[in-house]
This record gives sequence, C-alpha cells and structure tokens, in this order.
Amino acid sequence: MGVGCWAIGGPDTNLGLPMGWSTADDSESLRGLERALALGATLFDTADVYGHGRSERLIGRAIRAVPRDQVVLSSKVGYLTEGAEHPYEPAHMRRRLESTLANLGVDHVDIYFFHNNSFGDDDRWLDGAIEQMRAFQREGLVRAVGMRGPHRFVLDRLTVPKEQREDKQARFLDLFQRIRPDYIATRYNALTPTPPAGTESVFDFAERHGASVLINKPLAQGLLVGKYTPSAPPSFGSGDHRLRKAWFASAAIRVIDEGLRPLRERFGASTGDLARVALRFCLQRASNAAVLVGFTTEAQAEQNYQSLGEPLSDDDITFVRQVTGGVQKQLDSLGEVFLDELEAPR
Repeated sequence: MGVGCWAIGGPDTNLGLPMGWSTADDSESLRGLERALALGATLFDTADVYGHGRSERLIGRAIRAVPRDQVVLSSKVGYLTEGAEHPYEPAHMRRRLESTLANLGVDHVDIYFFHNNSFGDDDRWLDGAIEQMRAFQREGLVRAVGMRGPHRFVLDRLTVPKEQREDKQARFLDLFQRIRPDYIATRYNALTPTPPAGTESVFDFAERHGASVLINKPLAQGLLVGKYTPSAPPSFGSGDHRLRKAWFASAAIRVIDEGLRPLRERFGASTGDLARVALRFCLQRASNAAVLVGFTTEAQAEQNYQSLGEPLSDDDITFVRQVTGGVQKQLDSLGEVFLDELEAPR
C-alpha cells in the first residue's frame, strides 16, 4: 500500500477548474508523510500539477533523510502548460521533469506517468512525447513509464456532448500499444461497477501484458469511510475539486450514509472499521496491483496503515460488492457525477 499525495497539494486551480483540496495544511501534511514512513510506507505517488509542485516539495522534505533506494517515487506530467503550446511538447516535458526532480530533491523518479491521454489534435504530440519519455529512461532520469487507464480527458466533460465522446476503452487500447507502459493507473474501489461478464478487467489486461496497476481512490475520497453524513455534510473552500462533484452534495451523501449501514452492522461503525473494509477490498483484488491511499491529516495517515487488520473472507468480499453495488446504482440514478456537466453545451 502506497501513499497518494494529491490531497497534500492543497487548494489549486488548473485549466480553469478547481482541482485541489482546500482541507490540506502543510504542517499536518508533513507530519502525515513522516508518520506513514515510520509505519512502513515506501511508495509515494504525486504529480507536478498537485498544488503546482507543492505536493512534490512536501515529499522531498519528508524523505530528505531517507536513503534513496528505500523509497519508490512516482510522479506525472500532462496537465501543466505554463507557456508551452501543449503539456506534452517534448521540451516542456523535460522542463517539467527537471522541476519535479528539484522539488523531490532526487536525481530520478521510479515511475513517470502520462497523466492524461490527450496528445493534441490528431495526436500531434504523441510520438514526440513517447520518444521524450524513452530518452528520460536512457538517461536514467526515469526508471519506469506509466499511463492512465481508460478515462475521459477533463475538458471533454465541458466541451463535448456525451453522445459524441470517444470510446475511451478503444482509445486506451490504442495508446497502450504505442506507449507500452510498465504501469497503469486506475480508479478502483468498492463503488466501482463490476465489469460485464466476459469482459477483461484492467488487472487481467495488465497481467497479460506484463504491466502492473496502481489503484487510486480506494476510499472514494472519504465517502466509503462514513466521513460525511447528512448531519455533518462536507464543506469545501475555493480551489477544491469536490465542489464540482455531485457525490459530495447532500442527496448523494444521504444515499451513501444509508447504503453503508449494512457494512457498519457487519464490520463495525468506526471510520477505521470502514477503512479496513475499503482498503482490503482493493488490496485483495489482484496480485499485480498496489493501492494508493491519500490523507490530509496525520491521524488519517496513521489510520490508513493501522486499520488493515485481518484480510476479508471471500464471503465478506461478496457481501461488500453486493451492498456497494446497490449504492453505486442509486448514485448513478442521481445523474452526472460532475455538476458542471449539467450545464455543459449539448
């Protein structure tokens, strides 16, 4: 289990959208990183866009006294333009990597991800971006290459009618064949719909191609641990991506709070009890996957690593899938996940 470090980047905006976490505090984040290290964490995943380098710099401070070969560092490129024609312009990619290495205080990253799958009109920047990534590997600046699993580019949600959006599965398969990544990053948790019968999962696909998977959002950003309830609804400041998401609005919180009741009755009602269930559900999914779990407080970082307890039984996993599958269907019935999609051009 690794540490996902998006949240510690703090509040931020990019591409005209809130994309950070307003609940982060640097002192608390640093204590959380140090606590995770003390509890055995060795994998830290970040990106240049997380707080525009803030997350990377905090990690750099936390690992300053740790031997470099005792931590695995993962970062990403693809959302910051800063004067370049496109985020995947090769020269710009090199500047971004140099900034990442400086922020982290290291001479290489273990995994470097293409953060999104948009390479310009007609994939104008794709070949150059792939060659630049291979150059980073030849130079020893990057050890392994990663790419994002099937996922729509963020701006598609604002500019492209739903019925005209590209087939993200076919797009992923095409890019995978060209990029040949070592790692695939994918969202996965107990609210993730079960693939149709006969459909190959991303985990099986990765294994068949000799790749590994980094799972993110295993706690559904706190929704699966009972963090938010109708009596204690969430409140977010500016620059927080959750302002855009319907699953953090009151109607969804009511669905989730009621939907988690069977899990509380079976496994326990504390956030630690529910965290164990959510994390174990992901950790036991596949042998070729690591789970990245985020935090904004030292207490959360500690809970993540001390709540794991015993593995879930097969019956437990089946029960969780049945319960959360019903919750997921109710959430889908509420409409689009992103609130601004409701107002997007159609």
